[in-house]
Amino acid sequence: MRMNKRHTTNDRPSEKIVYWHRELPPLDSEGAYEDVIEATSNRVSGTLDHRDELWNECYRHLMANATKRIEAEVVRLKGNCAHVLDESVDTRRDEATGEAWLHGRFIFVVSGKAAGYSHPAQRITGRTSA
Repeated sequence: MRMNKRHTTNDRPSEKIVYWHRELPPLDSEGAYEDVIEATSNRVSGTLDHRDELWNECYRHLMANATKRIEAEVVRLKGNCAHVLDESVDTRRDEATGEAWLHGRFIFVVSGKAAGYSHPAQRITGRTSA
């Protein structure tokens, strides 16, 4: 289950910033800048293999961290929302401590209002398949 985080600042009302996969961003947004972030979950003792409860706990924490990181990028790039296009999640383990955690990589597009939004980086013209 995805968290529907909302962001509030003094200059604008509460609105959703991160749109996941099939969720569509506002119609007046224009994709402008593709970016990638990585995030991790909290560390837990043991292994995540076949432990649904630990996996779910770590996954919720990973998604909360990813959402915060993506929201920060939207603010930094002066956009109004982000659309997550792809995510890759894998497990990590520290044999020395016996701890395990999740690591995620998230590809997203930062969007702004169609009228007048521009980013100093090169604008994307569309995704190409690799």
